[in-house]
Amino acid sequence: MRRRRATALLAVAALVGVAVILALRIAPTAVRHFTLPLNHQDIIRQQAADKQLDAALIAAVIYQESKFRDQTSSAGAKGLMQLMPSTARFIAHKSGGTQFQLQDLGTPQVNIAYGSWYLRYLLRRYAGNQTFALAAYNGGEGNVDRWIDRAHRRNADLTIAAIPFSETRAYVQRVLAAQRQYRSSYAHELGL
Repeated sequence: MRRRRATALLAVAALVGVAVILALRIAPTAVRHFTLPLNHQDIIRQQAADKQLDAALIAAVIYQESKFRDQTSSAGAKGLMQLMPSTARFIAHKSGGTQFQLQDLGTPQVNIAYGSWYLRYLLRRYAGNQTFALAAYNGGEGNVDRWIDRAHRRNADLTIAAIPFSETRAYVQRVLAAQRQYRSSYAHELGL
């Protein structure tokens, strides 16, 4: 009887040990996915290659805009990359999306393709400057153009800290921080 109990206890202890080891191996990945989610890696990698963008930047914008949840904001921005309908129509017109419908923004492939196109457009418009491009993604090109013009007239430095809108300044800082995190945490998944 004692021998059976001892054997049963050893078997239970072994199972618990195996479960603990598996949990410890899985825990970092599970925590990473909870604190810094990543979905649609295949689309992100494809769009990064197609648009010559950093996949970590696309993921960071999606994370900041929607936390990888398909949603519509109170302002009317749609999908993972939170595109305004007017911006999406502009992108469709410029990129040749002749069959585009607003409901297409709920499709991850379309939303990420359009959001990536817009990021590439903004980076080109602002000569590769990520700060300006991200500020324009969040606050609009007109606002960024006025900010740059004012800074030039005052001979002031164009830094993140100089962005006159606290919401946009914080947005740019959060996206750049998330980009660094995605690069370090998901390099393999993003093809970096």
